[in-house]
Amino acid sequence: MEKTTYYDTIQSPIGDLMLVSDGKALTGLYMNNEKHAARRAMAIRDKKMLKHPREQLQAYLAGELREFGLALAAEGTPFQQRVWRALCDIPYGETISYGELARRIGQPKAARAVGLANGQNPISIVVPCHRVIGADGSLTGYGGGLARKRWLLAHESKGSLI
Repeated sequence: MEKTTYYDTIQSPIGDLMLVSDGKALTGLYMNNEKHAARRAMAIRDKKMLKHPREQLQAYLAGELREFGLALAAEGTPFQQRVWRALCDIPYGETISYGELARRIGQPKAARAVGLANGQNPISIVVPCHRVIGADGSLTGYGGGLARKRWLLAHESKGSLI
């Protein structure tokens, strides 16, 4: 039996965002809707099913929320899952390097593999892959584009909740 997938889109300061759910948990948050058009074509648009994730994302983007309280169900390898869980431990407004993230998951020599797993994160923003930067402090690759990464980091660096 095939799983039913639900989606909704919202407008944001960084462009349209597509939220995807399996009906129980958030399974995706995508910034580039064109790239993920096939996912959307195989899903049912359901605003009610994604009401809670949409409200939390809008509160985050408005500067009213720092930590998400959502059920998440990203599909990935065990290594990717470890990386994604570690991303969730990076505090709001802070950044770390890929090397530091590799150390945090107990694989200090795996910075490149961590970078690849980071780039495969299907739940952007909520699983804050944008908080990982180069060892020299530079903004490095980001699936949503460096302009979006720059915006998200600047948004979080404002410090106080509205």
